[in-house]
Amino acid sequence: MNFLSRMSNIARSPGDPVVIQSGPKVQPAADRMARAMGWFSLALGAVELAAPRAITRFLGMEGHENLIRAYGAREIAAGMTSLSTEKEAGLWSRVFGDAIDIATLLAVCRKGNPKKENVAIALVAVVGITLIDLASANAHTITHSRRKGRKLDYSGRSGFPGGLSSARGKAARKPETLGAGS
Repeated sequence: MNFLSRMSNIARSPGDPVVIQSGPKVQPAADRMARAMGWFSLALGAVELAAPRAITRFLGMEGHENLIRAYGAREIAAGMTSLSTEKEAGLWSRVFGDAIDIATLLAVCRKGNPKKENVAIALVAVVGITLIDLASANAHTITHSRRKGRKLDYSGRSGFPGGLSSARGKAARKPETLGAGS
């Protein structure tokens, strides 16, 4: 057992579960990938918000800086959602955002654009990232979805730590007898 695992078990009562392994590898691979894609979205969105003129110049889209800023805000929103408890929504929003990016790049990839080669490079990069986003969103959805037809059975649970028999009549007992391990 490593140091962190021992330290996390110090304040535990004898009946509590024991931490056997801790750290990022405890998370499923789909969650780690969602986190990585979330950070990537935040970084890409920050670049799109901070330097839209450079991006539009690179792609031959001068005059469309506000569109790039809007795409940057969308990326940041998707990144924040991917890093939250709603990872699945963030990942799928990245996939749909990638589709919008591809449509935009296809519209810009015309004969009259002097930066057509740059647009082609960007298009290849976005398609590659779309495949990664799609795989990540699918993996996260599959990892965290219940199997169809499988119902969880909670009929044996009472909600009381000592079971139902130990809870019966506790409200009728005097408060000074409740703290005496009853």
